[in-house]
Amino acid sequence: MAKEVEHNHIRKFHEHPKNIRLLGSSSFFNDVGSEMITPLLPFYIISLGGGGVAIGLLSGLREGLSSLLKIFGGWLSDVTGKRKRYVFLGYLISTIFRFILFTANTWQQVITFVSLERFGKARDAPRDAIISDSTKKRGHGFGVLQMMDTSGGVLGTLIVLFLFWKFVPDFKTIIFFAAIIGSLSLLPLFFLHEPKAKKTKKSLLEGIGSLDKNLKFFIFVTSIFTLANFGLYMFLLLRAKELSGNFIMPLAMYLLFSIFYAAFAIPFGNLSDKIGRKKVLFMGYFLFLLLTLGFIYTSNLIFFGILFGLYGVVYAMTKPNQDAFVSDLAKEMKGTAFGFYYFLTGIITIPAGIIAGALWNISYSLMFFYLAAVSLISIILLFFVREKKN
Repeated sequence: MAKEVEHNHIRKFHEHPKNIRLLGSSSFFNDVGSEMITPLLPFYIISLGGGGVAIGLLSGLREGLSSLLKIFGGWLSDVTGKRKRYVFLGYLISTIFRFILFTANTWQQVITFVSLERFGKARDAPRDAIISDSTKKRGHGFGVLQMMDTSGGVLGTLIVLFLFWKFVPDFKTIIFFAAIIGSLSLLPLFFLHEPKAKKTKKSLLEGIGSLDKNLKFFIFVTSIFTLANFGLYMFLLLRAKELSGNFIMPLAMYLLFSIFYAAFAIPFGNLSDKIGRKKVLFMGYFLFLLLTLGFIYTSNLIFFGILFGLYGVVYAMTKPNQDAFVSDLAKEMKGTAFGFYYFLTGIITIPAGIIAGALWNISYSLMFFYLAAVSLISIILLFFVREKKN
């Protein structure tokens, strides 16, 4: 009997890496569609009469409002023991609202529809719980997911660059084609194998209350870091436009950002499996601090582009390894743990984006000084996080 249980356990981890590839494929197609739209949003809002605060509001609301559903998506997946259905529903919501975004005619409508499209991110917590249950090498697993996700972003940005180069389409045409491509994200989910998850009878508040104290503190630290790293690339795109005077250069820089992110997600995920998440996160937080200072003092387009590309390395160091860290510290209620993590780091982006937008209207240098100060605080707080010992 013991040998049979051991055999089943080994077989479980042999078959589950397929789950990561399938979830990565869904994320790939979704991000092709998403990243055909994302780098154009600040320019679309400006063309419709919006300003710095509107862009900051968009940066915050895209993640902030979606975080309200992320926590319920994770908890419900724990209560029902079913995660796949919430992943599918999340991608479906994103697909529907991209088609609705096609009808927007004012910057207020753009912000509203983009924010509602992000409600589909309720899929994130149950999806990450599936990944957590599908591999022991979680740094690698989340790195693979981010690599495929960001590779979709690279392709999406390439498509937009090609369309602007050849046809100079309007924003709505791009949004329509992005919605069609993004809808392909639903197909891989039909083949997803759902690992068995233990059901819980705990309420949402009871589930959050039962989470490990060290995990809660780590989520607090990542929330502070999110005050600085909230979707900064939208402001970087505007700055690139100021320095270059055209749309192509900002899109090319965003492409470089995505390539660096995709290229380094797996290596840094593997590195965190070997040396620990905390060390890699220190490197990512510190690099972000250096970049914010670099953005203050550069007006050279080439150097700015290099810094923009290195910002993709920051994402590769931090995003998959923060996810893996949460997975390491979570116990039986993984969906709730991820939901709470996404809730706090998401809701904090609303004030983060508004504050950054207000500072941007005063001076972009002032905004970057503020971001540098916040990132320094997050580095100090990270020292006090205890890493799980294997």
